[in-house]
Amino acid sequence: MTTLVDAPAVLEADAFLDVLAARGLGPVVGVPCSFLAPAIRRMEDGADVEYLAAANEGEAVAIAVGARLGGRRPVVVMQNSGLGNAVNPLTSLASTLEVPVLLLVTWRGEPGFPDEPQHRLMGEITPDLLDAMGVRHEILPSDPVVLGERVDDALRHLDATGRPFAFVVRKGTFEKAVPRPPADDDGGAGRPPLRAEVLGAVVDAVGPETVLVATTGYTARELAAGWDRPENLYVVGSMGCASSVALGLATAAPDRRVVVLDGDGAALMRLEALATIGAVQPPNLVHLVLDNGSYESTGGQRTSSAHVDLVGVARACGYGDARSATTPSAVAEAVRGATGTTFVHVPVSPGTDPDLPRPSIQPPDAARRLAAALASEVRP
Repeated sequence: MTTLVDAPAVLEADAFLDVLAARGLGPVVGVPCSFLAPAIRRMEDGADVEYLAAANEGEAVAIAVGARLGGRRPVVVMQNSGLGNAVNPLTSLASTLEVPVLLLVTWRGEPGFPDEPQHRLMGEITPDLLDAMGVRHEILPSDPVVLGERVDDALRHLDATGRPFAFVVRKGTFEKAVPRPPADDDGGAGRPPLRAEVLGAVVDAVGPETVLVATTGYTARELAAGWDRPENLYVVGSMGCASSVALGLATAAPDRRVVVLDGDGAALMRLEALATIGAVQPPNLVHLVLDNGSYESTGGQRTSSAHVDLVGVARACGYGDARSATTPSAVAEAVRGATGTTFVHVPVSPGTDPDLPRPSIQPPDAARRLAAALASEVRP
């Protein structure tokens, strides 16, 4: 059972990775969290421990099972919100095959530590959820010597039981990482637009009755800060689900245009949503993927979007129109001219207002406000 202790001293990323490397652990595979940003940054920059970015946490567990069967000693990293995605492979894959995996699970929403609304419930139940899955767990120590001893004990547990073990990572365990600066060899000339510039162009292009569904992270925060309206929905949690929420809205309100403002990491996390949208083909749905190639709000870790032809994927899934748009005006034109199920891939540059506020409206209030707007008789 995870026990509460005083907030730990800072664990240096290099010291942490030295513990893993000394025991031959790797690859580290998973989905980033800001709590782990310094360690992931060091691995991305060439540390001795290999890092493999997965699109979602369940995929990471499955990769780790395969790596373990192949003779490696993998470590799975995830935010505790991602435990929801990992429940099935932990309980019906790793457990069934009795292939143990070592987990690092960050504790967003830990009781007593203020956090965003989407982390409250999972923060409360994280220890109980691990218990329910039969996952032995304890707090990740901040002292490197103690950490090494606890990792050794965890590895003995894996080998003796065939069951997983999780280190729970509390806020402040690692130092806060400075976001990775974007490459800018030409002083900014020719770089993609900022996400906020694209959002402004979209809002200007749509009518007041158009529903805008924004994915979690900076997209929702920027839309709320600059263009809040009753027809906006801010999907502040459930990464990857915004496009599916938009599909439900589009089928339930066929007289309303629905535009989903997605991100590359989010789209990749729930890529199956494109297949369902393409099969249903709602004529009133426009799916924008704002692609900055990173998980920007967790520290700028790289996604795999540079290796994926998202326009080609959308076409293959059955979208009636799939294209790229590289300027705010081109995005606005694509949104205004959409006549069927439309996909638009929009390269954007990382970067946001450092003083960007969080949405002032609480998630339940935003949901109720949108439902009331949809229930009105006003139609385009």
